[in-house]
Amino acid sequence: MKLPLAILVTALVAFTAYAGPGHDHGDDAAPPSANGPQRLPDGSVFLPKPSQRQLGVRTTLVARAELPTSITLNGRVILDPNAGGRVQPMLAGRIEPGPRGLPSLGQRVRKGELLAYVHPSASQIERGNQAAQLAELSAQRDLAVKRLARLESLEGSVPQRDIEVARADAKSLQERAAVVGASLRADETLVASADGVISTANAVAGQVVNAGDVLFEIVDPARMRIEAVTFDPALAADIGAAALDLGSGRTVPLAFIGAARTLRDLALPLQFRTTGGVEAPLAVGQPVKVIVQSRRTVEGIAVPAAALVRNPANETIVWEHTGAERFVPRVVRYAELDGANVAVLAGLEPGARVVTQGASLVNQVR
Repeated sequence: MKLPLAILVTALVAFTAYAGPGHDHGDDAAPPSANGPQRLPDGSVFLPKPSQRQLGVRTTLVARAELPTSITLNGRVILDPNAGGRVQPMLAGRIEPGPRGLPSLGQRVRKGELLAYVHPSASQIERGNQAAQLAELSAQRDLAVKRLARLESLEGSVPQRDIEVARADAKSLQERAAVVGASLRADETLVASADGVISTANAVAGQVVNAGDVLFEIVDPARMRIEAVTFDPALAADIGAAALDLGSGRTVPLAFIGAARTLRDLALPLQFRTTGGVEAPLAVGQPVKVIVQSRRTVEGIAVPAAALVRNPANETIVWEHTGAERFVPRVVRYAELDGANVAVLAGLEPGARVVTQGASLVNQVR
């Protein structure tokens, strides 16, 4: 009985040790490399020099200084009345394209450039009255011309004053008939009211429009205005500088124009304009963020906004470069300076070397 039992045990061992093809579970996971990027137990990050260059990590020394306080306001882009305009017909009528056709969105135009025609619309009675008036004036003009010719033939025997009066009557009737005749055939010309780009086009060939309809709007992309609102009227007298926040650290400098003296929905409108002649990617009516710096200052450390990231606890941190290959997170409290920089008020010491580029990539190391 012992021999069969020993044979059975041997067979089971052989089956376990030599599984058939496709039944293996693969190799065990390789241990992490001690020389690669990794998060250390204390929360710091070990990042070798080659990895730093590959991720484009950049650092800078920071110092404490007196920095201006700032506030972010909601605003929208509006048309600059001195660098744009609207094209509206004075008469009701039918739209007819110009020699270059109707302008399209985004097309650049020059002031005074012909955009379209408006063929005036008039009722049959109005046209009939104009035609009758033209016929009457033409008849009177012909009689005045004949009378003038007869008097001129009798020059010397008739007073010169009568000849001059007849000449004036003939000229007046001729001009009146020309004006009435032109009104029957003339079309209203629509021309560009300013240099810029067509931002609104509401005209189609054959379209019937009313007097005062806005057919085209022209804007200058390099001269846009921003209207922001604040619930603190005292802010208007404390504005030192302003910038338009385009996101991703991009800003456009703004010049403060002035503040209204009438509240709108319990808020005070403030107007700014873009400076430098830069064509920012803006459109009329677009909601924007305006960062206004006041003349008041606060003591802090200026760092780029891209240096701020979030840790797993959703706290705002910056990464301090404490060693050649070691980065330590620092929880900070900050205030906005402008769209590209912030002022760190607490959590960071002067003289620290802070990651200013690639902080989000360092924050992803696990």
